[in-house]
Amino acid sequence: MTLKNDLLRKIPSVDEIIDYFQESMIKAPYLLYINAIRHTLEIIRSDIQNGNIKKNIKKHTMQMVEKSLNEISTSNMKNVINGTGIILHTGLGRAPISERIMKNAMDKFFPYTNIELDLKSGKRGERNHHVIELIKSITGSESAIVVNNNAAAVFIMLNSLAEGKEVIISRGEQVEIGGSFRIPDVIIKSGCKMIEVGTTNKTHLKDYQDAINDNTGAIMVAHTSNYKVIGFTHTVELSEIGKLAQKKKIPLLVDLGCGAITDFQKFNLPHEPTVKSYVQSAKGVYSFSGDKLLGGPQAGIICGDNILIRKIHQNPLYRALRCDKLTFSILEEILRLQLTPDRIHKDNLTLELFRRGRNKLKNISESIINKLSPKIIKKYSIVSKQTEVEAGSGSLPLEKLPSIAIVIQSGMKPTELSKNFRMASTPILGYIHGKQFYIDLKAITSRQEKILLKALQDILT
Repeated sequence: MTLKNDLLRKIPSVDEIIDYFQESMIKAPYLLYINAIRHTLEIIRSDIQNGNIKKNIKKHTMQMVEKSLNEISTSNMKNVINGTGIILHTGLGRAPISERIMKNAMDKFFPYTNIELDLKSGKRGERNHHVIELIKSITGSESAIVVNNNAAAVFIMLNSLAEGKEVIISRGEQVEIGGSFRIPDVIIKSGCKMIEVGTTNKTHLKDYQDAINDNTGAIMVAHTSNYKVIGFTHTVELSEIGKLAQKKKIPLLVDLGCGAITDFQKFNLPHEPTVKSYVQSAKGVYSFSGDKLLGGPQAGIICGDNILIRKIHQNPLYRALRCDKLTFSILEEILRLQLTPDRIHKDNLTLELFRRGRNKLKNISESIINKLSPKIIKKYSIVSKQTEVEAGSGSLPLEKLPSIAIVIQSGMKPTELSKNFRMASTPILGYIHGKQFYIDLKAITSRQEKILLKALQDILT
């Protein structure tokens, strides 16, 4: 007991530790550092009582405190290398945005910007005006409005146009996406009553017709962007639903999910109907994500009928769901890259990554592997393999995209490799398949190739 008491007395005080580390305690709130120091001292006292520490108390304490303070001083969000092959990876921020676009956006809003100022008149402006004409030209819509994500877009469409009334939707479209976002739940939370029609695999126009009554507030169509029902199925063409909605003077609300704004087939990519093709087929309002196939920031874009858009804009909830200056600045830059329906500027990084074919990725993988030492290649049995990856975030759900991966086949457990690469100075995310560790190149940008090579050399040496 005397030894333990002696060790406890040798623990530096909080004030002594603060004096020693005060110059490095400047990258987070002061109280956060203090709490970390106190917590570390509690651990050390417990270790002494349990006989886990028997000497060098001051040195041990300072080392533990330094480690704890360094963790606090390091940003939680980091630049990472996406070796999963999934371009629209939700956990990694979905659509990647090029450095040039981010710089252009930053230059426009730092330190101040005319987010809600009409420079010509000097009067208060409308933030949506920065992008409305761009969205209209791309989608063929009469008007548009932007909120902070597509879930918010679906919610405010329902609440603005059908609150307190019935919303008709096919049973085959009651989708659930990531994070347990369910269309039925959103309809209910928006203050509407859901009326299900048809069956999971078959819905007919008559089902919609029979469900319409004096309390019908809207007909909703939800694009099943993250799954497909195949086999014995039947769905009603959107144009037919649109004609019915117009005849009955009922708003048509369409959730397009990912929302393609270009003809992917012209870039040798899987076909996905464009937002413009939907808008042209039926009068109504349409919502889609800004951070999926558009390749932009997190946003929910609503476009379509001018009268309905105006009602949505007048909803008091819009102020709670609107986007900030950063989102609008990036979104404007991304929309300006859509030069023509089949020509997109190369600064749209998301679509550039989608367009990279297997041959180009093969050349990249061989270049990286050839720069590794023969000893590393042999020890870890490093090879290049053909892979197939998904777009991610529920986009193009049935499509597999051809890719190439650098595969580490032996030399270390794949779980250890995965952890070591995640803990690199620039974290690298790969995946394990067949007891081998894969670093897929589909979503790795050209400027990250040197970083990946150095990580391979450092971790596998």
